[in-house]
Amino acid sequence: MDYLFRFFGTIMNWCYALLHNYGWAIVFFTFVSKIVLLPVSIWTHLNSIKMIKIQPDINFLKVKYYGQPDVISEEQAKLYKKEGYHPLASLIPTVIQLVLLIGVVGAIREGIENPAIDMRFGPIDLGLVPSEYGASLLWSPILAALSAWLMSVTQNRSNVLQSEQSNLNKYSTMALTVLLSLYLGWFVPVGTALYWVCSNLMSIVQMYILNWTIKPEKYVDYERLELSRKELKSIQGDGKKKEAYFSPNRVKERKDYKRFFSVLNKHLVFYSESSGFYKYYKGMIDYILRNTNITIHYITSDPKDQIFELEKQNPHIRAYYIGENRLITLMMKMDADIVVMTMPDIETYHIKRSYVRKDIEYVYVAHGMGSTNLTLTKTSTDHYDTVMCTGSLVKQEEIEREKVFGVPHRKLVEAGYPLLDEMRASYRASTHEKHDRPRILIAPSWQKDNIIDSCLEELLDRLKGHGYDITVRPHPQEVRHKRQQMEALKEKYAKDDILIQTDFSSNSTVLESDLLITDWSDISWEYAFSTDKPVLFIDTPMKIMNPDYQQIDVPPINILLRNQIGRSLALDELDHVAETVETLLGSADFYREEIERLAFEHIYHLDASSKVYAEYLIRQLQKKISSKGENQK
Repeated sequence: MDYLFRFFGTIMNWCYALLHNYGWAIVFFTFVSKIVLLPVSIWTHLNSIKMIKIQPDINFLKVKYYGQPDVISEEQAKLYKKEGYHPLASLIPTVIQLVLLIGVVGAIREGIENPAIDMRFGPIDLGLVPSEYGASLLWSPILAALSAWLMSVTQNRSNVLQSEQSNLNKYSTMALTVLLSLYLGWFVPVGTALYWVCSNLMSIVQMYILNWTIKPEKYVDYERLELSRKELKSIQGDGKKKEAYFSPNRVKERKDYKRFFSVLNKHLVFYSESSGFYKYYKGMIDYILRNTNITIHYITSDPKDQIFELEKQNPHIRAYYIGENRLITLMMKMDADIVVMTMPDIETYHIKRSYVRKDIEYVYVAHGMGSTNLTLTKTSTDHYDTVMCTGSLVKQEEIEREKVFGVPHRKLVEAGYPLLDEMRASYRASTHEKHDRPRILIAPSWQKDNIIDSCLEELLDRLKGHGYDITVRPHPQEVRHKRQQMEALKEKYAKDDILIQTDFSSNSTVLESDLLITDWSDISWEYAFSTDKPVLFIDTPMKIMNPDYQQIDVPPINILLRNQIGRSLALDELDHVAETVETLLGSADFYREEIERLAFEHIYHLDASSKVYAEYLIRQLQKKISSKGENQK
C-alpha cells in the first residue's frame, strides 16, 4: 500500500505543481486517468455489447435444457469461448476504480502531511474529514452519494449491459453504491469525495460518448432478445418460487441438515433428486431392509418425496430433505462409507465428492438402459468409484472410455436394471386381453425436434381412420412447457379416437399398448423388454450429449437395437407409417421371441438385478467395516 500511495502521491504532486491548486489538481488527475484508461473502457464496452448480443442464445439454451443446470453451464461455456466473451471483464472497471480510490485516499493523506501543499480549494479545505469535524461537512458525503445515484440512474437507462439487468439487480446495485459512497464519504477527506464526484460525472459523459461512437443497436438483435426473454419467462413462470426462510420446507431442511451430521458412522447413503427417482433404488433397498439391519440414510431434494412415508413404516430408513443449494455444502462434508447416486457428472460441476473423507465409495446407478457414451456427457461417470452397468454394451463403452479418454479406472459391475425387472414382473402378473382395436402409444422424448416438434400432426393424420386406438403420451416436461399446444391437440383430435394424455399417474397406458411409437426415448427399451412387443422409431434428430461418442468403437444400444426390436422410419418416409404399423402388429409372435432373446443377451441379470445391486453394496460395507476394525486394533 505504501508503494501505491507514493505512486499516486507523485502523480498528484505533479498535477499540483502544474496547476498550483489542489482541487483543480484532483479534477485534472481524474480526467487524465479517464484518458489513460480509455482503451480499457472501450474493451469493456465492446465486451458488454458482446454479452447482450449472445444473451438470446443463452436464453434459448436455458429453454432447450431447462432443468439441466450442468448441461446449461457446459453449453454456455462453449458459447462464451466461441464468441470470445470474457465473463469477468465487467469487474475490471470496478477493480480499477477501487485501486484509484485507495490510491487517491493515500495521496491526499500525503498531501495533508506535506507543509508545502495548500489543500484549499476556494473556501474548502480538502484535507478535512467529515467524521472528525462534524455536521458542518455533511455535504461532502452527500455530494458523493448523489453523484453515485446519478451514475446508477444513467447506467440503468443507457449502459448497454446494466440496462438489460432485472430491476432487482439495478436497484440493489444502486442502493449499495449510494450507501457505500455515503458511508465512505463520511470517513475520508473532502478531497476524496471531490475525486469521487468528478470520476462519476466523467464516467457518465464517457458512457454517452461510447454509446454514440460504438452503437449497441448495430450489433444487438433486440427483437430476438425480447423473444428469447418471453420464451424463457413462459417456462420459468411455472417454476418454483424461492421459499421464505421460515417456511415449513426451509425449517425442515435446516433440521434435517443438522440431524444428518449428528449421526456418526453412517454406512450407506442414497441421494435422490426427486420422488420419482426412488423407483431406481426400490428393489435394492427392499432387499437390504429384508436381509440386514443396515440403516438406509436417504437424502432427497423433494420435500414431498415418498421416502418420508416409508420412513414412518421402517425404523431402518432415515430420510432427510436437503434442497439443491444446501446440497452442495452437504456433499462437500459427506461422511459415509458408500454413497449411491443417479446423478451424472459429480465433481465436474457444482456437486463435489467429499472434502472431509477421501475413502468414500461413490456408486453410480443408471436411470435408463441407454448408452452412457451417447446419451450422457463425456465426463458423466468419470469421478465415480463404481459404475453399475445395465448391460454388456454399456460395460464395453465404459472400458473403452478408460482407454480412449484416459478416464481413471473404476469398478464396472455387471448389475442389470432393477426397474426393468419390476416392470416385467408387473406385466406378467396382470392379465392381457386381445384388443378389438389395436392400441398404439406415441411417446416422444424430451429434446429439440422430437416427434411433437417435427411430425406429430402428420403422424396422427396418417394413422387416424385405420381402426386404431391412439394415445399420445408427451414427456411431462413437454406438457409443463407447452400446455396450450397440448390442449389444442386434444381439441383437434377429440373425434378421431386419439387421446392426448397429460395425466401420468398410471403406467397402464404403456403396458396395455400393442405398439409403441417413439423417437429416441429410453421408454423404448422399458416397453419392449417388459412386454416383448415391437417399437416403431421415428428418426428425428438424434439426442447426442457427447459429441465425441464415435471415438469409441462400441455401438450404442440406442442405435444397434433400433431395427431389431422393431422398425425405424425417416421423417420423409411417414407416408409408409400406416403399412409399417400393420406389419409390426402382424409380426407380434416373431417379435415376442426376438425381443425376449435380445433382452437376456444385452441386459445383465434379467429378473434378478435387485439382489445383485444389494449384495454388492452389502459386501462392500462388510469390507469397509472389517477394515475399520482392523485399523482400530
